[in-house]
Formats: sequence, structure tokens, C-alpha cells
Amino acid sequence: MWFKKKSMELPSVETALPGRAARLFAIAPGHVVLGNPLDAPCPDGMEEVYFGMGCFWGAERRFWEQSGIWTTAVGYAGGVTPNPTYEEVCTGRTGHNEVVRVVYDPAVVSFAELLKVFFESHDPTQGMRQGNDVGTQYRSAIYTTTEAQYALAKATAEAYGKALAAVGSGVITTEILPAGPFYYAEDEHQQYLAKNPWGYCGLQGTGISCPVPEPAASRTEPMTAA
Repeated sequence: MWFKKKSMELPSVETALPGRAARLFAIAPGHVVLGNPLDAPCPDGMEEVYFGMGCFWGAERRFWEQSGIWTTAVGYAGGVTPNPTYEEVCTGRTGHNEVVRVVYDPAVVSFAELLKVFFESHDPTQGMRQGNDVGTQYRSAIYTTTEAQYALAKATAEAYGKALAAVGSGVITTEILPAGPFYYAEDEHQQYLAKNPWGYCGLQGTGISCPVPEPAASRTEPMTAA
């Protein structure tokens, strides 16, 4: 892990690390569990979304285990610095979050089902941390790619917030935004727990079931990041 002092505040464009025009490393051609490409465009008929829920090693495994998943990949999103490295993200000076890109077949697994996996697999009330992992890159987040995803993510966060409040839990801090640029993480982080079955996984939910509202009328138009 990266132990240098990190910021707990998100940087501005002016204070973020400068980054670079292209990434410094190659990406493996295929998912070591699912076999499909990691960095291919989303295939016709599929949808994609990006989830941040703490360390991305365990988060990625949670999603590739679900039915209807075409591919997953870990990387960095929600920040400022272009093409960051893992070490740069861990300083807190890129603004990025550790996230999982999830490409799924909505005819097999609904977005509502993925939201239930997301909210029940971590504690979305912890702000800039997740368990013992502390830093801006561990914040809870959903970066959506369609209007329908965004609407259902917001409604689900509200419903789950009420369920948590009923048992005296904290307020949900999950960041829900249209997806911006996504930068793939280094190859050693991709499908880490498949390559290292006894590796670290700090995922831990609240133990409270997440109710998912019925989706509104279907709208799958692509979103534009704010």
C-alpha cells in the first residue's frame, strides 16, 4: 500500500497533480475470469456503470461474481489528473476514486440488482474512507452513463438512507454523478483477487437490506458529465 501523507480534501484543478497525456503502462487484453476484453467499448445491447466502494480489489470481485456481467475492470474516476498512477491517486492529490467499471447485460441482470449489490457490500455512510482504508480514493460513489441509471441510483440512495436512519445509522455520503473520464489502473490491480486469492479485501456492509424502488419509465439516453 502507499503510505505517504495524503490529503483528505479533494483538490481543485489548480492544486491537482498535472498527470500526463497518455498512460504509462499497457492493459492486459482479457479479463482473467470472464475472458472478455477489459478496455473494449461497451458492446451493443450492454450498459456500463462505475462503482466506488473502497479498495477496488474486493469491489471488482463482488461484481464479476454476478450473473450477466460481460466484463469488469478497475481504475480511477471522479478526479482531475489525467492518466494518473496508483501512487499518485493514493496521495489524494488527483481527486480520483478507486472504481470498478462494470459492463453488464440488462436482459440478464438489472441495474436495480447491481445497486443492491453495491449498497449492501460496503458502508456508504463513511465519507472519505471505507473501514481501515482512509483517503479520498475510498469514497463511496456511483458514476452513471444513462439517465435511467442516474434516476434509479438517486432514488435507491434515498430509500436506503431511510432504512439506515431507522436503525440509527449515519447519513449516506455516496457521490452520484454522470460518469466522466475513466483511467484504467495498472495491470497488477486488474482482477487482483483472482490472481491473489488470499489477498486483502476489506469490504464489509452494514448488514441492512437495501430496498430498490421500481425504475421509472425507461430512459437509456447517454449522459453527459457535468
